Amino acid sequence: MADPICDVCGLPQAHFGLCDRCQQNRPSFKILRSWAVFEDPVREALHQLKYRRNVGLGEALATQMSIFVAQLEWPVDTIAPIPLGKKRLKERGYNQVAMVAKPLSLQLGIDYHSAALVRARETRSQVGLSATERKQNVLNAFQADKNKVDGRTVLLMDDVSTTGATLSSAAEALYASGVKEVYAITIARALPHHNLKLV
Repeated sequence: MADPICDVCGLPQAHFGLCDRCQQNRPSFKILRSWAVFEDPVREALHQLKYRRNVGLGEALATQMSIFVAQLEWPVDTIAPIPLGKKRLKERGYNQVAMVAKPLSLQLGIDYHSAALVRARETRSQVGLSATERKQNVLNAFQADKNKVDGRTVLLMDDVSTTGATLSSAAEALYASGVKEVYAITIARALPHHNLKLV
C-alpha cells in the first residue's frame, strides 16, 4: 500500500484523508500532485531550466512526467502554465513552466493554452515567505481568459509547490472565468523539512 498523502494537496503525512492545512483552509483546486520531491537531481534540473537557460530540459522533464500524469487519469482537456509577471518574463525571456507544459500537452494529446492566465499584478518572489505571506502575496494576482477556458477542465501547472498558494489563487481566477474543474500538477514538491526556502 502507498504511503498516506493528503487527498487534496498531496502532502505526505501520517494518516489518510486531508492534512491539517487543507482541513482548515481548503485550496481552490480539486487535487494537487507533484512528480518529484524538490531535491537533487530534480532541484538542480529546475535551477538549470529557470536560471541557466537550459531550455532543453523542458522536453526531457515533460517526457519523464507524462507517464506519471497519464496514470492519474484526470479528465483534463487543457494545460495552462502559471504565468510570470511582465517584469520577470522580460528579465528571463521565457516562462520555465511553459517549457515543460507545452511538450507535456503534446505527449498527453490535450490542448495547451499559454495565455489562459495572466498576472493581474506583479508579485514578490515567494522564496523565503511564510505560508501566510505567500497566500497574501498572490491574492487576486491572476486573471483568466474566459474565451480560452470557459467550460473546460484545466490542468494547472507550476514548477514547484510549497504551500500551494500560487496554484490556489490561479485556480480561483480560472473558476471565476467559467472553468468546470481545476486539477494542479507541479514538477516538484517542497516538503516541510526544506524550510520553505527555495532557490
